[in-house]
Amino acid sequence: MFEIKIHEKHVEKYKNMYPLIFKEAIIGYQLLESSNLEEGALVKLVDERGKYIATGFYGIQNKGLGWVLTKNEKESIDLSFFQRKIYNALEKRLGLFNNPKTTAFRVFNGEGDGIGGMTIDFYNGNYLINWYSKGIYKFKPLIIEALKKSVEFDAIYEKIRFDQTEAENNDGFIVGKPANFPITVLENGVQLSVFFNEGAMVGLFLDQRDVRRVIRNQYAKGKHVLNTFSYTGAFSVFAALGGARSTTSVDLANRSLEHTQKNFELNGIDLENHKILVEDVFHYFKYAFKKSALFDLVILDPPSYAKSKDFTFSAEKDYPGLLADAIRITKNQGVIIASNNSSTISLDKFKQIIGRGFKEANARFEILEIHQLPKDFRPHHLYEESNYLKVIFIKVLKK
Repeated sequence: MFEIKIHEKHVEKYKNMYPLIFKEAIIGYQLLESSNLEEGALVKLVDERGKYIATGFYGIQNKGLGWVLTKNEKESIDLSFFQRKIYNALEKRLGLFNNPKTTAFRVFNGEGDGIGGMTIDFYNGNYLINWYSKGIYKFKPLIIEALKKSVEFDAIYEKIRFDQTEAENNDGFIVGKPANFPITVLENGVQLSVFFNEGAMVGLFLDQRDVRRVIRNQYAKGKHVLNTFSYTGAFSVFAALGGARSTTSVDLANRSLEHTQKNFELNGIDLENHKILVEDVFHYFKYAFKKSALFDLVILDPPSYAKSKDFTFSAEKDYPGLLADAIRITKNQGVIIASNNSSTISLDKFKQIIGRGFKEANARFEILEIHQLPKDFRPHHLYEESNYLKVIFIKVLKK
């Protein structure tokens, strides 16, 4: 087994099962990168005196060179190991499995459940595994077998996220009875469509489940709602079911129109007061401002990085300007729901970004509530980046 020597200042965190094996922690990490070691190979972490710390695997992902699996030198990384990890994760989600109103949620959340580089989601009898590195993908046969032994399923699918071309060219079917897409799932009693055959994204961001519920139950009634970067319109559907007077969904992707219409139809919502626009959000803001359109509730959930025909959006650089545009078309005392899913932007940093946006728009604000990941998206307590989602409900106070 390949030995990785850890700098003394990082030894204690790995003894406490810090999950990511990162370059700066490794003495002579260049040797690891230049070795012929295959991704997926098991590695032994030792201190500067050669004393065992933990066992992990080599797998390049974002800023890391692998993930820690165990601090027990005698523990084998075999079928039983993966079964134990999956079983423990399933046990923590029993409440969701027993909730008839919700049939889509995360059942295994990477390093938060003890295995970095992969996640497993449940969609109404179908399991979807996301692989984020070649390293963890080497364990695929063991993980599939462990999942099969742990759950009843209609089908098991996969998404290979480290190779986007492969993800886009197939639906990732592995075993079971192939599903007919879209799959209809329930979320807090609301019907939504999911599809595994249209690239990396499947039509629903499960991590926003609590936010959608709060919008429906507390913020939508009687409101004119703007949903930007609306994707398949899930926020809009929840707002409509919460009594919104109107919703406007804006997204640049052509497929957003059909998928949003489908989600409205699934829930028996008449589209008369609900617009669905295939348009660049930045262009729409200019149009709405010119027309003096004002909204009571604006949902701002841009991707961390996005590219349109004439503009590249980076959350850290461009979010303040985007927020300022949203403020200008939000009524005084209205609410903006600002969301960010970048693991490199902390909650405090996101609050600062929001402050810059309001300063640019010459307005004040009051934070009403803050949401982060739901319970099934278990973050790792030592790895701050795993708690990536930040959603802030903000009251707009215009001068």
